[in-house]
Parts: sequence; C-alpha cells; structure tokens
Amino acid sequence: MSRSEIPVVEVSGAPRERGRQYGEAARDLIATAIGYYSAALGAQTGLGWGAISRSVRTWLPISEELAPHLVEEMRGIAEGAGVGFDEILALNLRGEFVHNHRAQRAGQPKAADAATIDEDDRGSVDGCTSFFLTGAASGTGDTLVGQNWDWRTLTAETTMAIRVVQDPLPTVVMQVEAGQVGRHGANSSGIALNANGLGGTFDSTIGLPQTLIRRLVLDSADIASALKVLVKTRPHIASNALLAHRSGFGIDLETTPHGVDWVYPDESGMIAHTNHYQAAVPPQLAGRYRPASSDSLLRLPRVSAGLRRVASATSAAESREAVRAAMSDHLGFPEGVCTHPVEGADPLKQWSTLLSSCVNLSTGQYHVAAGYPCETPYTELPWNLYDGPGSPS
Repeated sequence: MSRSEIPVVEVSGAPRERGRQYGEAARDLIATAIGYYSAALGAQTGLGWGAISRSVRTWLPISEELAPHLVEEMRGIAEGAGVGFDEILALNLRGEFVHNHRAQRAGQPKAADAATIDEDDRGSVDGCTSFFLTGAASGTGDTLVGQNWDWRTLTAETTMAIRVVQDPLPTVVMQVEAGQVGRHGANSSGIALNANGLGGTFDSTIGLPQTLIRRLVLDSADIASALKVLVKTRPHIASNALLAHRSGFGIDLETTPHGVDWVYPDESGMIAHTNHYQAAVPPQLAGRYRPASSDSLLRLPRVSAGLRRVASATSAAESREAVRAAMSDHLGFPEGVCTHPVEGADPLKQWSTLLSSCVNLSTGQYHVAAGYPCETPYTELPWNLYDGPGSPS
C-alpha cells in the first residue's frame, strides 16, 4: 500500500466466521506482519519465530476465560489467512511477549521493566499521542477523539481499518495491525477508545493482553460497561486508555497490573495524553521511574498548545484541519508529535507515525490520515459509526 492509503475490510457473522473473513481479506498483510515480527522480535530476543509463537500460549487460558469470542475470532483469522493460530496469537501479544522476555533475561522483578530503560524499550511501547475535545474545545460543540499512532516504521505496511458487524454486540470500526482483534477505534454505541503505551509489568502474575482489553471496551454497549472493563480487568502490561462517549463524556485512565489512576477533561473540555504517567506514578516505580519514550515529555505540552487552537474553528472541516495541524507538530524532529524515522537507524527498529485519526463521535464520521499527518490529509473511512446494528436511536 502507499503511505496515503489504508486497506479497509468489513466482516460479519459469528466469531469464527468473521475471523475467517478477516484472515482471507488480509492474507497478504498478515503474511507481511508475520515476516516483520519474525525478524524484529528474533533480532531483539535471539529466538526463532516458532519459539516466540509457542511461548505466547502462556496467555491463552486467561484469554479463553475472559474473552472466548475473541480467541475464536483469532482462530478464524488463522484459518482464513492460512497460518498457525499461535502466529495470530503472537501478533496480538507482541507487547506482552517482549516485556516478559526482558524481565526473564534480566532475572529481575518485572517492575523493573518500567524503571530500567535500555535501547529496546521504546521499541516495545506503542508511542502515541491521543486527544479528546468536546464542547467549546472542539470549536463546533462536537466531540472529537483520535491520536497519532507511533510504532515501528515497517509495520505501516500492515496497518488496516476494519469494520466488525457482530450483532447483538455493537458494530466496531478499528485501526489495527493486520491479524489483531483490537487496538484503537469506536463503536455504534458512540464509544471510542484511544490508547498509549506506558510500558512495564509489575510482577509475574499473568494479566489479560492489551489487544483483548481494548476490543472488550469497544464491544461494550454502554459507557458504564466500557469503563468497568478498564477499571476491573487486570492487564498484563501498563497502558493508557482514553475513553470517550458521544454525549461528551471523556476520561483518561492509566491502567497498570496493580491499579488505575485517571484524569478528567480540563475546564475547556480537552484531554491530551502521551506515553508517560500524568495522573500519578505507580508506587512500585516511585523515585525510579523513567519514561520509555523521553520525547513524551515534549509531545504533551506541544500537542496541548496546538489542540487549544481548535476552539476557534467554526465548522467541522476547520476543526479537523486544526487537529491535523496540532498532530503535525515537528519540534524535536525527527521525533515529536509527528514522528519521522531516524536516518541511518536499523530498519527493524525505525520508529515513526503510522497514521493519525480524528473521529467525530457526534456525527459518526471516522477520518484517517495514513502515514504522516504533516503530509497526508484526513480522509473519511467508508463507514459511519451509526450505520448498522447497535446504533443509538
């Protein structure tokens, strides 16, 4: 695919069937994803792809217990793509695998993952910049959510948008890496989830993988149920979740294996979050915490300043362009809000913005700029959130 396009796939039916549809439609992208992670994770850990994909079965029992329909969906994806189930599981659990491997290699308590930083740490944390704007903050009174999704540059060739029609559950639109069952998106009940990696596990207890937690949030029919997923589910690794609703409700939750802290919108109706703890540093890391992405401390004030300018917009189109300008900030180039690859870096470790999203929860329009928002305008996906089963009356 080109940097200005993103493949789109629509699936429906029971979990196994929609998984097969997904796997068949994204077969080439899934093969590319497996090729990339086989090389990248192999270089990082010294393990072959077979050993990596077998090892993630550690998370299968808890996944089958708490999200059996998503395990079935993954089995269907594997069948449709003509690959092993363990390989699809590995694509969904790549973050959990890397953190566990590092802790085992170091022979240290897992809490050290978020406190002792090495050269590979940023490469195991999705580095994203997320936003929520409502009321006066959006300029038009609409509720806008979205993010710059920063990750390994070569995975841009595997990003896709998928619409999952799964009556009686809400219809979900997501932006994912091919083969994944959850990442960032919104649903027909007017609920949106954007997420930012925080990095680290705090002990040896197995928690639910992030891809499954995020999809469970997006499978929720009401905002209280979505909030309950994030508050009550123990994750395996720490992650930030920006949860929003078409009513204008928004909350940012910093979730860890041991607890949750939160931030509400400021007085203008805005939340911005990057990749460091903003509500509170967990007590397990107190006095020794180092953000995995140091430029997170730069991105937060820069994107916040840019997003404040959205309040002056007088139309939905102006609001989106103002959001795009904020998400295109280059202070710190090549890193920053809009991140470009570091020239000369190992291609397997190069890092950049894969896409930028801007979702209008008031109107149901889902816009994506594939690649760098500084170069690519937002284009609307072919689906409105509120078309189909699960939409509010």
